[in-house]
Amino acid sequence: MFYVYVLQSLKDTRLYKGLSQDVAKRLKQHNRGENRSTKGFVLWKLVYQEEFETRVAAREREKFFKSGVGREFLQRTIESSKDATE
Repeated sequence: MFYVYVLQSLKDTRLYKGLSQDVAKRLKQHNRGENRSTKGFVLWKLVYQEEFETRVAAREREKFFKSGVGREFLQRTIESSKDATE
């Protein structure tokens, strides 16, 4: 299985979108500063993920999340999940 995940920086609330077969391991790598594009914004928390059968399908969804419409979708989804937990 492949996962598209979205992390949010606890430092400044920016979002990072990625793809992995092991999201928990990947989150640890981000929080240890092992990724050049995220190490300046440690600590990260997982705010969203989706599961896919193939890497190709997961990559297409990751590309969508990085588009304008995809970013809007994520903002709405993350906000609605915050509201549901409060």
